Amino acid sequence: MPKDTTKPAKAPARMITMEHNTKSRGQHFLCNPLIIQAIIDKADIKSTDIVLEIGPGNGALTAKLIEKAKKVIAIELDTRWAAELHKRFGQGGASKLTVINQDVLKVDFPYFDICVANLPYQISAPFTNKLLMHRPLFRSAVLMYQREFALRLCAKPGDELYCRLSLNTALLAEVQHLIKVGKNNFKPPPKVESSVVRITPRGTPPPINYVEWDGLIRLAFGRKNKTLGAIFRQKDVIDILCRNYNTHKTVVGGAAILPAFNPAAMDEGDDMAADAPKKLGNFGPGGFAKPAKKGAGAGADDAMTEDGGSMATDEAKQAILQVLEAAGMDQMRSAKMDVDHFLALLNAFNMRGFHFS
Repeated sequence: MPKDTTKPAKAPARMITMEHNTKSRGQHFLCNPLIIQAIIDKADIKSTDIVLEIGPGNGALTAKLIEKAKKVIAIELDTRWAAELHKRFGQGGASKLTVINQDVLKVDFPYFDICVANLPYQISAPFTNKLLMHRPLFRSAVLMYQREFALRLCAKPGDELYCRLSLNTALLAEVQHLIKVGKNNFKPPPKVESSVVRITPRGTPPPINYVEWDGLIRLAFGRKNKTLGAIFRQKDVIDILCRNYNTHKTVVGGAAILPAFNPAAMDEGDDMAADAPKKLGNFGPGGFAKPAKKGAGAGADDAMTEDGGSMATDEAKQAILQVLEAAGMDQMRSAKMDVDHFLALLNAFNMRGFHFS
């Protein structure tokens, strides 16, 4: 039997280009209308709301958002998909859609009330950080993430996946897991399962030095199975705090509050341990103690040597353990500690002149 030499018909060049572009950018478009409607319902969009959509792609979710909101601002990196959105929904004038054809990580967000997004999963961490630091505060965000990332984001003290990501996010927002989404609800299907979460920002971020905060929790979560007493008895930890103490005590005026840390860049998940009651400690003016300066305040005096010279390692060890015992945290473990615990711990160390940056 002769071979069939007929070549299969080629797809239109534009379709090939769009498919290749979709794969190259890691785009997986949600195609299940029931899931799309569920996301719209969970977003609780009002007719007066301005909605920010990230990565609208083919516009399946955009169409539903336009029906509900006063205005939709869509940020789309791909020029071809941006053109498709213009063609389908219009742009400017009577249209309720504005398309910003830029990289979401580089563009300044406009004002919005609600954020809805089916994110490319490779930008989950930096996008979450940028969203949490956005001002003015938005009402809420309903976002699609890779399942594991979403569960870490939502984890509470004592949960198996509780980690620095969970704690850092809880510092600035409340996170609720909404929907599990299987891979077959996307086209093309991704290799991982997905989840939809709601992020609701807290009113006012605590006035802390975020670099110090990050230094503390990196130290604490590096050995989550150990008690804080065991962690802070280690020579390398004592040496760092002693060196920081001797540096900070000579700084006049204390350190300024520093800009944003990255709450979404932490991905550890450690074992859990025993629970403990909350202990907020003694907060200074403005809610938190300023870094100690030489000769200023009881906290600085308590930690300094009698002659005002540099603190020795042995003295530092005793002072560090006294801080933990006075705060009632020497037997506590990071896996069971919430935001209030860590804020109190940072404050207690700062009041004694110890710093983590």
